[in-house]
Formats: sequence, C-alpha cells, structure tokens
Amino acid sequence: MTAESAGTPARRRPLRASDADRDATVELLREAAAEGRLDLDELDERLEAALTAKTVAELGPLTEDLVPDGPPGGALVAADPLVLKGGVHGVSRVGGWNVPSKIVARGGMGGVKLDFTRTRVRLAEVEVEVYGEMAGVTVVVPEGWAVDSDGVDPGLGGMRNKVTGERRPGTPLIRLVGAGGAAGVTARHPGPWERRKLRKQLGS
Repeated sequence: MTAESAGTPARRRPLRASDADRDATVELLREAAAEGRLDLDELDERLEAALTAKTVAELGPLTEDLVPDGPPGGALVAADPLVLKGGVHGVSRVGGWNVPSKIVARGGMGGVKLDFTRTRVRLAEVEVEVYGEMAGVTVVVPEGWAVDSDGVDPGLGGMRNKVTGERRPGTPLIRLVGAGGAAGVTARHPGPWERRKLRKQLGS
C-alpha cells in the first residue's frame, strides 16, 4: 500500500529551475531597478541569488514584492520577446538598449541591425530568432562575446558568423536560430568606423 492510498499525501520534490526561469527572474529584477524599486546593492544581491538558484521555489521570493499578482508557487512566465521588423525603411537597436532573453528580428526590405556593444547584459544566454528576408539581419557583438549560429538555415543569403576569439567569463552567449532568406544573416564585431564612434561616445 502506497502513502497516497493510505491517505498520506506523497511528498513533492522541489521543481528544478530552468534557464528560462532564471532569465525571466533576472529580467524582472533589472526592470524593477530601472524603475527605482530596487537600489544597486539590492539588485546585485538578488541577481546573484537568481543566477545560482536551483529550484523555482528559490526564485519566487526574489520577485514576490515586485510583481502585484504573480502566479502561484513562485513560477515565472518568461517576458514577451522583442520583435523587430525591418519593413521598408529598416530598424536598429543601438546604444544602451534593454536586452530581453529572446529577440525576433525580421529583415524585411529595410534590414535589421542589433548592436550589443553598449549594452549591459546579465543573462547567460540570449536567443535571437533571425529571418534575413530581402534585406538581411546584422548582429554586432563586443570582443569577448560568443555567437552560436548553428541553428540558422543559411538559405540563399547565407549565415556569416565572423565573431572570433575566446568567450570571456561573465559574457552572454548569443544563440541565433532561424533562416538566412534571400539577403542572409551576419554576426560580427564592430568595424573600424563603429569602434571610432564608440570611443568618441565614451570620451576616450
């Protein structure tokens, strides 16, 4: 006779946290800090706890005072992806923009450019779903970052991954999935003009 059949409820094991659970928690914490609901010391403390959490139950208390009505048990729902469509005129994300755990980029007729060189990303991994379409998608990452492009079907335009060098500790992995389409997808480091512009902006 089992414990359940004898009227004693079975003991439930804690649900292990996935990378998506941890990433969603980190995103909520960063948004709360940007809104002034967490100071920098609190943010660093909670981020460390989120990134090392083993179970969903450990993640819940980190955001329960930041989300009005979170789901029961502390389970988190991943934030909606950032969707960028090149359309006719093209679109880009440059500077210190907020990076979510998932991005969908569709090149359209104008193209899409994602420049991560001035972003602060505390996520271990960012998934970028790319569709080159007619004008292509360009992903620019700093030196020391890594890009995994194995999940991209090159199509007619191809998948050109020009990112080189070893991945530095503490930097995110940019994981590309999708299709190159007619114009293709390119991942690279900043070019000479972009580096000069970056140094000028940083005052060096």
